[in-house]
Amino acid sequence: MHAFALHLALMTDTRFPFAPMGLVHLRNTIVQHRPIGVTEPLSVAVHAEGLRPHPKGRLVDLVTVARTRGETVWEETTTLFARGSGRGPEEAAPLEGVEPPPGVARWRLDGGLGRRYAAVSGDRNPIHLHPWTAKAFGFPSNIAHGMWTKARCLAALENRIPAAFRVDVEFRKPVLLPTTVLLGSAEGEAGTTVFGVQGERKPVTHLVGRVTPL
Repeated sequence: MHAFALHLALMTDTRFPFAPMGLVHLRNTIVQHRPIGVTEPLSVAVHAEGLRPHPKGRLVDLVTVARTRGETVWEETTTLFARGSGRGPEEAAPLEGVEPPPGVARWRLDGGLGRRYAAVSGDRNPIHLHPWTAKAFGFPSNIAHGMWTKARCLAALENRIPAAFRVDVEFRKPVLLPTTVLLGSAEGEAGTTVFGVQGERKPVTHLVGRVTPL
């Protein structure tokens, strides 16, 4: 969340290939090398890389690196999708073939969730704010922020997350607001934890993730 101002500055630069409004968050990877102290000074750098085609548009990665006194302590890669004429193949994702465990925790998400998270995060993409603003970008209703959904999952799994870890998340289907979703999690191989968010009424997978200890 602290890096979003840098993300926004990058995406509004005239050299960035897409307009920031309407971009869709497809994937996110965070690597935490160690816990970060509340009072530790951090320097944060952001850059874009990996502009590439997609069957329905194009993709680009935003890479964020946080350092303290020259030590890299935290890294993030955000993959964004821009709708348009697409010519490229569907690329393999890190979580391809991974399915979410059965849901056990029930979350009721109201229509104002996107506006509240926008006020905290600074991410005021119209696709998250109101049904009428989201419809201008091809969505039937406003959708939850992908990073809100990821953060909610990690908060629920806090007791299973080690001090140093990597977490990969794939946002498969938008969470149309308002709605009710289910969180499921299970232990995987080599100490990993697999988790996912699914629709309560429809068999729709919204998010799949995996925590891997370092």
